[in-house]
Amino acid sequence: MKFHSQIGMSAYHDLLRLLRDDLVSNLKGTAVAVTVKGRVFWYDKYRVGNTMAQKYLGPDSSELRGRLEQAKDLKAGEAERKREQTRLVRVLRAEGYASADQRTGSLLSAFARTGVFRLGGTLVGTVAFRHYEGELGVRLGFDQLAQTGDIDIGSFERLSFAVGDAVETPLAEVFSDLKFQPMPSIDHTRTWRWSQGGGETLVEFLMPAQRDEGVRDLPALGVSAIALRHLDYLLEDPIPAASLYRSGVLIQIPRPEKYAIHKLIVADRRAGGPDAQKSIKDRAQAEFLIRALAELRPDELKEAYETALARGPKWTSRIEASLAKLPKTTREYLS
Repeated sequence: MKFHSQIGMSAYHDLLRLLRDDLVSNLKGTAVAVTVKGRVFWYDKYRVGNTMAQKYLGPDSSELRGRLEQAKDLKAGEAERKREQTRLVRVLRAEGYASADQRTGSLLSAFARTGVFRLGGTLVGTVAFRHYEGELGVRLGFDQLAQTGDIDIGSFERLSFAVGDAVETPLAEVFSDLKFQPMPSIDHTRTWRWSQGGGETLVEFLMPAQRDEGVRDLPALGVSAIALRHLDYLLEDPIPAASLYRSGVLIQIPRPEKYAIHKLIVADRRAGGPDAQKSIKDRAQAEFLIRALAELRPDELKEAYETALARGPKWTSRIEASLAKLPKTTREYLS
């Protein structure tokens, strides 16, 4: 396990802070807190002609409140902040952090501009895994950086309904501009995945299954999604991350400890089926993160593990089945 220098780690977190500052630097009106079913959300409320409009800013937190208090100063410093973001991306590349390739970077940038991540979308899968290099400061080798053309985005159905907002540019238009085509679905009235280059790049939208797995709508994102079991655990309490493309792109990814444990579950679900090769990759990612987290964040790793076990015997069985295929030293990190 190799780690980046303190210079690189500081540069990454400075870049992430500046990207988060951008979220509140362009308020059109007044920041207002709204309570929905016991949860507090912040909106930018402004007038359009004779009507009032609102833009979702995010769930209540001390960090967001602090940024809203500095909104005027942040707006005034926008040009300088952009120059600093560009400089920090150069520093990170020089330090050996992996950049997003043009295909992935252009997609993430388009999703960020139209509000996918602001409205609750969370990257899952290998693209998300690559961004733990910045979050944890751990160096990724070639095997960890290798990825398929798939980009998966998960979101909660209930959040999509609760925020009362939608993407600024319909995703159908975003995909069309990037030469993506909608793919046939189980339900012909709903589209939840798009492909580019004859299937070379595939983007899929996912959501947690409350009961049965199937296709349902995500109104805030203006798309449908395939509902899958165990996904609620992964998507709870996601974190922001910076993707190294151009001057940086603010995205959202699962917590690394939850990603690691979730991969153990998914690996067992895939074992022995047509996705058996993906099962091997799932375990490899889980093992890598478990080793890193055991050194960097052992308490968070233990809590995520125990939370998953508490979900019941089926969860425990899948986790233990995957752990049995990992080295004894890795298993000991969770004991």
